[in-house]
Amino acid sequence: MSTDTGTLRSGRLGRWFSGPRRAIIVSSIGTSLEWYDYFLYGTAAVLVFGRLFFPESDPATRLLLSLATFGVGFASRPVGAVLFGHFGDRLGRRDVLAATFLVMGTSTFLIGLLPGYASIGVVAPVLLVLLRVVQGLSLGGQWGGAVLMAMEHGTRERRGVTSSWVQVGVPVGNILSTGLLALAAVLLPNEAFLEWGWRIPFLLSGGLALMGLWIRRGLTESPEFEAMGRPSRSPLLEVLRTHPRALGSAFLARIGSDVVFYVFTFYLLAYLDTQFDMDRSVGLTVVVIASAVQLPLLVFYGRLSDRWGRRRVYAFGAIGSGVWVFAFFPLLDTGVFWIITAAVVGGIVFEAAMYGPQAAFIAELFAPRVRYSGTGLGYQVAGVPSGALAPIVAVMLYQWSGSAQAVAWYVVASVLVTLVGLALSPGPWRGPSQAPAQAPARVPLARDAP
Repeated sequence: MSTDTGTLRSGRLGRWFSGPRRAIIVSSIGTSLEWYDYFLYGTAAVLVFGRLFFPESDPATRLLLSLATFGVGFASRPVGAVLFGHFGDRLGRRDVLAATFLVMGTSTFLIGLLPGYASIGVVAPVLLVLLRVVQGLSLGGQWGGAVLMAMEHGTRERRGVTSSWVQVGVPVGNILSTGLLALAAVLLPNEAFLEWGWRIPFLLSGGLALMGLWIRRGLTESPEFEAMGRPSRSPLLEVLRTHPRALGSAFLARIGSDVVFYVFTFYLLAYLDTQFDMDRSVGLTVVVIASAVQLPLLVFYGRLSDRWGRRRVYAFGAIGSGVWVFAFFPLLDTGVFWIITAAVVGGIVFEAAMYGPQAAFIAELFAPRVRYSGTGLGYQVAGVPSGALAPIVAVMLYQWSGSAQAVAWYVVASVLVTLVGLALSPGPWRGPSQAPAQAPARVPLARDAP
């Protein structure tokens, strides 16, 4: 009797954890682990790498050099989008995802083993940059594939909420990476943290990579990929020829969300450190709290975009971010922990309205046969002038003007670019899966009205 009951329960669990649910859960967990590795580098770049790999520079130059190595990963992400997107459109989504995860975990693990400048001189920062390039290649190919696996397993009416679960991987990865670094910073003396404590979260990524491969092992291929027929011979050339407006819309729409996110989180750490000399654990704790708040918001806004339209929800987040940034820095200047937390959480509320529906908004612009390449390219190219440069531009604007107002206007300019991208959107792709050389007409949906 107990055996039959156990078998029945196991069967029910197996049926529940199959099809769309399995694709969403696996893609979300895998993306969380991938972003853990990527954000871990960004947080360490602000707090550790300047002192460890560029010790002979003054503090301001050290920070800029360290942030520059962080930006290198963004520069290699479009290359990864092209490389892995080509194979994702020709061979399938599933196996490409597993490959990207293994590459990311290995490179992050090796960063944790790197000796500093004091041990091997200029070779240390060179190796750091090379491993950061490899991280960027991996993430450039991973994001688009994870989004497509979740979205293409679900129904068209729920694409916003299904793909938003992949976006949840970003704050989860941020919580994991920032939380572990914060814990190490609190538990260890400053010298021990700078010497070896920061390495622990990087070394853990080796185990996380194996976990990601195990999770993805039982995932089935995307139904839309299997049903689309003959794949494109050159997905990159085809997407450039048939989807130029879609690429432009995806690129511009991404700018504001990236700038807003990195100013409200990563530049926050630098601002508190350089302007107030606060303990590093304060900023790290605030980022963890804000990321926890972001988790349900991403799914909420994704679901809302299924009802109200992607562009309406996205535009709300862009406009709200442009207004909130003028309250953001005055709230930080109080130096009070809970007020600082409220400033960052308030910014994340609006940023999530852009990022929650963003995956579905971008992916729906492209035909299935070139969707991996188009989605990855449109998303990742925008990361170079936005996410890669946002912390650096913010630091330089503050140094140049001596005021955070200059940084606030930079955020406003970025969200205006996003609004232009939303206005230029051609709407979701409604052509056949086997797209001809000449792109068929698109059928606009009422829910996608601006």
